[in-house]
Amino acid sequence: MNVRAVAADVLFRVVDKGQSMSTLLPQALGKIKPRDHALLQEICYGSLRVLPRLEAIASELMDKPLKGKQRVFHHLILVGLYQLSAMRVAEHAAVAETVEATKDLKGPRLRGLINAVLRNYQRNKEALDAKAISFDAGKYVHPSWLLKLLKEAYPDQWQSIIEANNTKAPMWIRVNTQHNSVDAYLALLEQEGIAATKNAFAPHALLLEKPQDVRNLPGFEQGWASVQDAAAQLSAGFLKPHDDELILDCCAAPGGKTAHILELAPNAQVVAVDSDEQRLERVHDNFERLNISAQIICGDARYPQDWWQGEQFDKILLDAPCSATGVIRRHPDIKWLRRANDIEALADLQREIMDAMWQQLKVGGTMVYATCSITPQENVDQVKAFLSRTSNVQLELSDIEAPGLQILPGQDNMDGFYYAVLTKQA
Repeated sequence: MNVRAVAADVLFRVVDKGQSMSTLLPQALGKIKPRDHALLQEICYGSLRVLPRLEAIASELMDKPLKGKQRVFHHLILVGLYQLSAMRVAEHAAVAETVEATKDLKGPRLRGLINAVLRNYQRNKEALDAKAISFDAGKYVHPSWLLKLLKEAYPDQWQSIIEANNTKAPMWIRVNTQHNSVDAYLALLEQEGIAATKNAFAPHALLLEKPQDVRNLPGFEQGWASVQDAAAQLSAGFLKPHDDELILDCCAAPGGKTAHILELAPNAQVVAVDSDEQRLERVHDNFERLNISAQIICGDARYPQDWWQGEQFDKILLDAPCSATGVIRRHPDIKWLRRANDIEALADLQREIMDAMWQQLKVGGTMVYATCSITPQENVDQVKAFLSRTSNVQLELSDIEAPGLQILPGQDNMDGFYYAVLTKQA
């Protein structure tokens, strides 16, 4: 299929139908030639990063919006506008190929409209671009509810958070020290001409100077390294797993943190649970590549009695379902899929899971509460509330007035993440 047609369909399904790009993109890549994979990803991710600007420009250039069965062609126009405004594609090729995409989308009658809109943008680009960033949504390319939340929660940092959210995420890898030390693997990368640097906070993390196809990474298929942001790698460090322990990774899919636990404690008895059967398939795939094993269970973390009749756990990593507002730079569709009322609903779910998991933890055991969110409701406020209603808990490594560690997007080139370390008292 024409790559622009596929991109338009992905945008239509994300923006109009509320589907996740993480689910859609792997399917979409199968419809196009491998040489076009990078182009499809750039168009989809880039368009979603600056969606309000593209919408504003399209609105200026069209007498009336496309509706109903023609909505996918609205998104085809956005695809064309993104190429002309932000990509290094030759303008004549961007226009011609976008117009040609109407065939695969079964709308050849709209060729003239799409051609006219894109040509008009070319003629008036400077004025239209200026107008598109003259209002907050266009300037900051965040929904108003999220912009308001960030300004209230981070009055001194909200602009840097937004700037980080609107950039492309770097590529971090986690070195499997069962095979190589970090320094040894860094040397292997250098031999392949891949520049990377270590991280002061995540001891197994390497930041690649440029993103790479994983097939270029030494020993990737043999499990020598995995792709994982440095902030996510901190979870295993806070958990401090040991070989003789019974450890639960709660809400574990796709399994990166579970794998890290087993790389640090290969003889630990590890249980990985998640409620999403489809996402658990990725856990199996990751474990097969890394040649590791754990007990994998599909179950609802709120009701552990339905899936666990064993003894209490020495340690629990609770990587809670969250708004994912800390990883927007990796998943720009989050900005448009999330709604303000999602935060309260997620906080309620997190509270239920925390209380249920606490009952599964041994006295003297450790629970690490983690999210890839930056909203206080899901993080600091959530842990404060847990501390106030739970008598046998000790907060570690932080002050009770500001519990946990909040990493903001872009901080040391990491994703936004939150951690709180809790130990169970008698």
